Amino acid sequence: MHITPFYAALLGLMLVALSVRVIGQRRRAKAALGDKGDKLLQRAIRAHANFVEYTPMALLLIALAEWQGGPGWLVHILAAALVIGRALHAWGISQEPERFIFRQAGMMLTFGVLIVAALACMAGSLL
Repeated sequence: MHITPFYAALLGLMLVALSVRVIGQRRRAKAALGDKGDKLLQRAIRAHANFVEYTPMALLLIALAEWQGGPGWLVHILAAALVIGRALHAWGISQEPERFIFRQAGMMLTFGVLIVAALACMAGSLL
């Protein structure tokens, strides 16, 4: 497996960036715990949390599809779409006012990756 680790590394760096953003918003809002009703902090927290909620399963399915011998082009497309989708979603949800089209596009890409990668894994299991 040589493709998925590269994209996992990119996503890991994105997670650090989202984490640092939450820390910065916490400092700005002087909120060590919770969000104190601060809209920008709430958005930073949700961007981070949503990333953590969706990325691991999508990345796992991509890795399994690659491990099962899925074509490299498919693994690249799925992983690149996941990176782009997660970036679009995080940026869209982080904005005040929210840029809903970016959030929506990010979720559509993420769901597409989850569905196609799951189907690829199922197909790989049956072959």
